[in-house]
Amino acid sequence: MTADNDKDCQRLDLWLWHARVCRQRSDCAALITKGAVRINRQVTNKPHARVRIGDVLGLPGHPWPEIRIWRVLDLAERRGSATQAALLYEVISENSAA
Repeated sequence: MTADNDKDCQRLDLWLWHARVCRQRSDCAALITKGAVRINRQVTNKPHARVRIGDVLGLPGHPWPEIRIWRVLDLAERRGSATQAALLYEVISENSAA
């Protein structure tokens, strides 16, 4: 991958950490490794999977039957406040799996 393409995408674990899904990046990686995260309806278990603007992520909610569907709106260079993190995604739905 060239340096130009790296600006268009970001590691999934890093993006989830910037979006404040988990407190630690290692927790984001563990969530992905369990197969609990989907990118564009495809299950991934690779923390290094690439996420791009416009991708749709399926995330486990809390408590577990909840499913969150987010569209990626932006990539971040660093982890910011919760207000800044909310600008990284659009909530499509927060449904119950049942």
